[in-house]
Amino acid sequence: MNAVDLENLSYTYGNVRAVDDITLTVPAGEVVAVLGPNGAGKSTTLLMLLGLLPARTGRVRLFGRTPQAAAAAGQVGAMPQAGGLLPRSTVGDLLTFLHKVYPKPMPVAEALDLADLTGLAGRTVERLSGGQAQRLRFAMAVIGRPDLLVLDEPTAALDVEARRAFWTAIRHYASQGRTVLFSTHYLEEADANADRIVVLDRGRVLADGTAAEVKRRVTVRTVSVQHQDQDYSVLPGVVAFAVKDGRAVLTSTDSDATVLALAEAGLLRDLEVAGAGLEDAYLALTRLEV
Repeated sequence: MNAVDLENLSYTYGNVRAVDDITLTVPAGEVVAVLGPNGAGKSTTLLMLLGLLPARTGRVRLFGRTPQAAAAAGQVGAMPQAGGLLPRSTVGDLLTFLHKVYPKPMPVAEALDLADLTGLAGRTVERLSGGQAQRLRFAMAVIGRPDLLVLDEPTAALDVEARRAFWTAIRHYASQGRTVLFSTHYLEEADANADRIVVLDRGRVLADGTAAEVKRRVTVRTVSVQHQDQDYSVLPGVVAFAVKDGRAVLTSTDSDATVLALAEAGLLRDLEVAGAGLEDAYLALTRLEV
């Protein structure tokens, strides 16, 4: 049975069509990243998926049920991008309360350990740092052992070390056959942790597949040479360039023309040509929608 079935899902805010006829299926056990620029419809789609926002058209089913029925059965856990925590409550109070709500919860101590909050059970939410508060939201999302975990920008408030620990916890959770659906602006997180990537823009699905499949959707290549004092942006095919560690790194939609122009200009020093990375592919796909 599929964990998620979205069928012809649409939503409008006034005259703005935030989600435009999205159909998407997520089999149970997959880890899926949803990417897209601000305003792409990611958060609106997740809110409809969770039953927190009524779709204007279309249908949502989670494990064959309505979102409300799936949530009542303890099959769904969600971690919002931001959200208030009950004032003057301690970390332990909140998790203990939720432990009593779900039919088959994990022990509070396990949730604390999974979210790297061990030792903070007695701390009130007002005394938590931004990263600690975000880890508490994660613990609150997983304590019910949901079969589907939905995360909206889950690492936005975390530093590099905390982000690494967070994804280790997510991979452990997913390895038990559970489904994880997350949105993120950190493309390297999607590339490293998702089985499948869905790219949204202007409320529509632009690409859907593995990271390798998404990268193959575009003709973008990365051409790099030893940097010289030149304006590489005028070369044919170049849509962006940066200088990194003494090298000019050119993003090109026509790598053959770019390399030929580099040679004619006498700029061909230590040439490297590579296929598109996920960031290159993402930028190329969303640029087409402008």
